[in-house]
Amino acid sequence: MEWNSQSLRLVSHNDDLKKLRDKGYAIALDSDHLVIRDIPYLDEHGELKVGAIVCKLLFIDKDHVHQDDHQIYFSGSHPYELNGLKIANFGGGPVSIQLQSPDIKVERSFSNKPTATGKYADHFEKIENYVALISGPAMEKYPEATPYTFKEYVSVGDSIFKFNDSLTSRAGIGDLSARFNDEVIAIIGLGGTGAYILDFLVKTPVQQIRGFDLDTYHIHNAFRSPGALSNEELGQSKAEVYQRRYENFRHGLQLEPKFILAGSEDELAGVTFAFVCVDKGESRAKIHELLLKLYIPFIDVGVGLNRDSGAISGLIRTTYYSAESAQAIAEKKLAPMADYPDDVYKANIQISELNALNASIAVLRYKQIRGFYRDDNKFYNMLFDISDNRNVGENEL
Repeated sequence: MEWNSQSLRLVSHNDDLKKLRDKGYAIALDSDHLVIRDIPYLDEHGELKVGAIVCKLLFIDKDHVHQDDHQIYFSGSHPYELNGLKIANFGGGPVSIQLQSPDIKVERSFSNKPTATGKYADHFEKIENYVALISGPAMEKYPEATPYTFKEYVSVGDSIFKFNDSLTSRAGIGDLSARFNDEVIAIIGLGGTGAYILDFLVKTPVQQIRGFDLDTYHIHNAFRSPGALSNEELGQSKAEVYQRRYENFRHGLQLEPKFILAGSEDELAGVTFAFVCVDKGESRAKIHELLLKLYIPFIDVGVGLNRDSGAISGLIRTTYYSAESAQAIAEKKLAPMADYPDDVYKANIQISELNALNASIAVLRYKQIRGFYRDDNKFYNMLFDISDNRNVGENEL
């Protein structure tokens, strides 16, 4: 198998990883973990087994890593000596961490510090020490056993992001994040709420994000969208601004300066979920009609405000249209399909905190639907009242 680009880049920039590979260790990456497969050891019956060493990488930047600590994880049972006793001087204990590599199941951790210094100089010294302890008895009993197989394994966890996803691995949620791997998301409308949804999803390991908005980026947009304003962005399309702003973070980002209309079927081909973030009722109606026709599940968001009592009050709405129940939910007319002249949101009041909150609720709901977050209520419609900070939901059709 061939390595991917990140593995090659790290080996070329880190001498200790290069020494491991050159000596013949079967190393690969799993997000911010170094995985060394083909490690022979003896089980409790003295039989030859093969496990894997896993250790965390501390990323200094996208090209350079340091060792996180003196410990390792191990995929396999506890290794034994030739005399049938467990290998001594191993601290740690049973542990489980979630990796994205399907063949690696971490079962325990080991802790063995160098006596003289109390720390290892680098990954090469660390792995050499642990391999001598774990594999030594097996290599003595079985001359054919060797950890130096020179095999190359495909690294995982770095196909979408241009930086290593250390957040997922440090939190041990790789199995949950993997639920987004095949997702193709459409964000229709990149205004205030849509821009924050984009910001959140850019950092979610979905396969592709498609965004659509033909409107121009003006100064008032900067006050209710994430990120810093650059003068050269003013007057350009929102799609172009956000494409440049986020394309250094991930692959699979396609933001286009266009509107989604009733006939925009090609633009949504292959989309598995959509977010509708438009404030014009007529446009929303056409978009809903198209999504229902294509059986694409979607979330429609909205902020409705008024100034009846002087201070601004109103509601934040998040409505989920599943592929199965979309028509029944549409008939409830929860999302406005007409424009209301007194809605002060359209007067460009700078309310970035409400846009961000609306986006947060929408993305939280999406991740509940995909099983990332627990979902006890299964709401298809939620309303947050900014006057009393209460959230109410509907879950029965």
